[in-house]
Amino acid sequence: MRFYQYFPFLESQLIHVETAALLDDSYIRNLNSGNSTDWASILGSYLKRVRNLARSRRIDLVWVEAEVFPWLPGLGELWLSWRHIPYVVDYDDAAFHRYDLHSVAAVRWLLGHKIDRVMKRAALVVAGNSYLADRARQAGAAHIEILPTVVDLRRYPPSLSHRGSDFVIGWIGSQSTTRYLLPLLEVWRQATSWEGTALRLVGSGELNLPGVTADVMDWSESSEVQAVQNFTVGIMPLQDDAWARGKCGYKLIQYMACGLPVVASPVGVNCEIVEDGVNGYLAADATEWLSALSQLRSQPERCEEFGRAGRKKVEGSYSLEVTGPRLAELLLSAAK
Repeated sequence: MRFYQYFPFLESQLIHVETAALLDDSYIRNLNSGNSTDWASILGSYLKRVRNLARSRRIDLVWVEAEVFPWLPGLGELWLSWRHIPYVVDYDDAAFHRYDLHSVAAVRWLLGHKIDRVMKRAALVVAGNSYLADRARQAGAAHIEILPTVVDLRRYPPSLSHRGSDFVIGWIGSQSTTRYLLPLLEVWRQATSWEGTALRLVGSGELNLPGVTADVMDWSESSEVQAVQNFTVGIMPLQDDAWARGKCGYKLIQYMACGLPVVASPVGVNCEIVEDGVNGYLAADATEWLSALSQLRSQPERCEEFGRAGRKKVEGSYSLEVTGPRLAELLLSAAK
């Protein structure tokens, strides 16, 4: 979402992009299946990246997701600086907290300020929200721009699901973010006891929610839009911690692009995306969550009103059509 979906537009602007992913799909498959880490494969991936950097003399600009070599000092970025090759770093998560909040003191000492140094040397830091941009500013980055994570509206026609008989409370995400569902267990218990109400989780994997019957669906790129379209309301619960404040609210953008009302915790960028009482509700505790869901369940006309407002906001601020030209301009400027 931060890189690949922009490639066709960038190519149309005569910006040729060559990709050099650090890890391949097998790494993700092993991670999600719980298999043991293939360290030999990871070492091979790092060596391949070293070779790619060595060939970067013919490159005008290097565009990096967070850091060149995760879990190592910022030598890759330092090498690019020595070679006078400008680089852009992109953040849609608080990658710096991977190190400065690590439980091992040695990691905090060795890598706690690594991302700050990476940001400071960059020709441009692209941040998904103001929390990430503030960190870049504190690090002394010379050029910082906020660019939200967006969707391609051609893939997201508005949903008509709220006109059906069932009230589907929907969540889409990954197994690593299901932890934000657990503190609101009593909310899901009560809500799913309402007649005609279901909780649907896409991408969560098997999840233990005692007393809650949830409809769990596998995630796939080809089916994710249709899955969201079949929700009645989209939810994004969070706990107010450092990691959550770095998130970019992508699932809210997906829901709103499909014309759905949303309910979200008032944490970080959620407070910018969700206009309380306009395109959804911000809910700080269990009582507010139950109230918001109950109101939407009993007032389908409000669901439609919020859905239209959300879709309009995505069209104006969170769509590829809006951010594509801006990103191209930023990359061209950084290359110069």
